[in-house]
Amino acid sequence: MSLKIIPYLTFNGNCKEAFALYKQVLGGELFSLSFADAPEEACVPKDSPNKDKILHTRLTVGDFSLMASDCPPHQPFSKPQGVSVSLNVDSVSEAERLFHGLSAGGKVHMALGKTFWAESFAMFEDRFGVSWMVNCETGH
Repeated sequence: MSLKIIPYLTFNGNCKEAFALYKQVLGGELFSLSFADAPEEACVPKDSPNKDKILHTRLTVGDFSLMASDCPPHQPFSKPQGVSVSLNVDSVSEAERLFHGLSAGGKVHMALGKTFWAESFAMFEDRFGVSWMVNCETGH
């Protein structure tokens, strides 16, 4: 049996911008479909102002994937709560790079620093409202 658990995020119209940043900071391969790419009867009319919003996107970095979409136009958006995307790395310098790249313009809840369990740890919300944790248990 092969099982992959993949976080799926929903955005309020800024998924394309968010995933451009995530690809820039995290690297990897990005795949995206807009609502305009789907059959009209399946989603939104081709002349809809939402046609260029993201129907589905996937960023794959090694064995890890993060998927998302913009909230469908006929559904109300609600911000995810109680969930964070956790990035675990093996060097403090990589933790610093990820923290600075993803937290810029966001809200830092716990600045990057040493804890009793890690050489470097941080919690923050990026400028798109997604909660992240960066964790480096050992410093190399």
